[in-house]
Amino acid sequence: MGLYRIMLVDDEEEIRLGIIKKIKWEDYGFEIIADAENGRDALEKAEKLKPDIIITDIKMPFMDGIELGKKITEIMPSTKLIILTGFDDFKYAREAIKINVIDYVLKPINSAEFSEILSKLKIQLDREYDEKRNIESIYNNYKKSIPVIREQFLIGAIEGRINDDKWNEEIKTLDIDLNYKYYSVISIRGDGSFLFNNLENIAIEKDLSLISISIKNIVDEELGKYCKFISFPYYDNTVVIVNFNTKEEILNIIKGINEICSIYKRIMNFKISAGIGHIFMEIAEMKSSYKSSQNALEYRFILGSGKGIYIEDVEPNTVIKLQLDDSNERNMLNAIKIGGHIEIRNEINNIFKKAEESLLPFNQYRIYLMEIMTSLLKLVQAYKFDINDIFGEDFNCYAKLEHFESIQLMKEWFISKAIIVNDFIKKERVNSTHLLVEKAKKYIYENYSDSELSVEKMCKELHVSPTYFSTIFKKETEMNFVNYLTTIRLEEAVKLLNTTDDKTYVIAASVGYPEANYFSYVFKKKYGVSPLKYRKR
Repeated sequence: MGLYRIMLVDDEEEIRLGIIKKIKWEDYGFEIIADAENGRDALEKAEKLKPDIIITDIKMPFMDGIELGKKITEIMPSTKLIILTGFDDFKYAREAIKINVIDYVLKPINSAEFSEILSKLKIQLDREYDEKRNIESIYNNYKKSIPVIREQFLIGAIEGRINDDKWNEEIKTLDIDLNYKYYSVISIRGDGSFLFNNLENIAIEKDLSLISISIKNIVDEELGKYCKFISFPYYDNTVVIVNFNTKEEILNIIKGINEICSIYKRIMNFKISAGIGHIFMEIAEMKSSYKSSQNALEYRFILGSGKGIYIEDVEPNTVIKLQLDDSNERNMLNAIKIGGHIEIRNEINNIFKKAEESLLPFNQYRIYLMEIMTSLLKLVQAYKFDINDIFGEDFNCYAKLEHFESIQLMKEWFISKAIIVNDFIKKERVNSTHLLVEKAKKYIYENYSDSELSVEKMCKELHVSPTYFSTIFKKETEMNFVNYLTTIRLEEAVKLLNTTDDKTYVIAASVGYPEANYFSYVFKKKYGVSPLKYRKR
């Protein structure tokens, strides 16, 4: 680790220089990177230089050490603060700032005492940085979080938010041992009420969430005899993703599920039922398998509870499984909204790939194509574009689907329309950004005399977040909000100095500076002379 960086803040130059010369900073592992004569100046420098420690006087003009400390804590919470204070201000300082103040130093400064503070601070900072750099610690923390991350990942899979590439990329990292050809999703749920024959049952009745935990425990103990699997709680279900090599193995898995239902009834004196979903090969179909497992569970009211019910036994899978996958749709829409033409073409190619590989009669693609069409139309509607500008006059989506003679022609048509929408969105974004910046400039010019004017206050009027506004404003003007406001205020001040005989403090107040001294400080920083000397030139 190099030298830790310190900024020194005090309104008296002699004190600043005295402190800087009095201590051999490098001997203790520190360096002075900047000094400032007031809190406002210090805050501006701190945002650019990112010091590790700020040593600040408590009493200063324009912005005192207390206010500076609060603002530093908000924007740079890891920066440490040392407060310089006179005896009379000591109690006030301790009460006013508590966050990140690591010590208070009484004036006049004693070199030996201050050196001791720096030695202790060096040890503390070394320890903190070592902990941050400690890869083993980071890895251990990550390992502890893996079960939670794994569960959220699996929930995303059954909700249709994980595609095959993401699945294959993450399962090794998350220690998910599922790499056989076929999958099925199983939902297991408790039936009815407990028979209160023992205290354990009564406890579970009081906390129904324990049902899923107890089911999961038995599943984890027993199902490994029949297949690879992973289980996790999801709402009031225990969801199990099973993995196997041949479709015929599902019969053995059903046998295992029935055995689990039987064991649970014997141990807990309580019935559970399981719905076994459709078999699938592509992870994009996991959502469909989960839904079919839920459908299978509904048949327990007809077939009886306390056992596994396989969806293929009650609802043979004769429906063609061609539907727009959530993740593919999301990727397509994101490409249209923020991507380029190549990305749009790639995502739409991915969506049509499933249809092209299915080799079905063209009329059986109609619902799938309508889903894609509807998704595109919703996006156009969300941006309030004129449908006729994109799809042509008197557009009829149903008639359009009948017009095409092949999937390839339909795909190329979708790509062309998606690119048009993409161009409209980019143009709209540029126009909206420019309009917002112009509104902001107008607001600043009309309100620069308000000493309380801030980016937060203005953004409330413009109904936009400060973070977003700051990004686009700087991109458009090459200035941040504060610099732009300061420029406007000083330009107006120059006009008043040239055209009126008003006193400096009157001009200062009229351009948003209630403190004439600070106005003079900012003015001199910009123009190199004080307002008074500027007027006399």
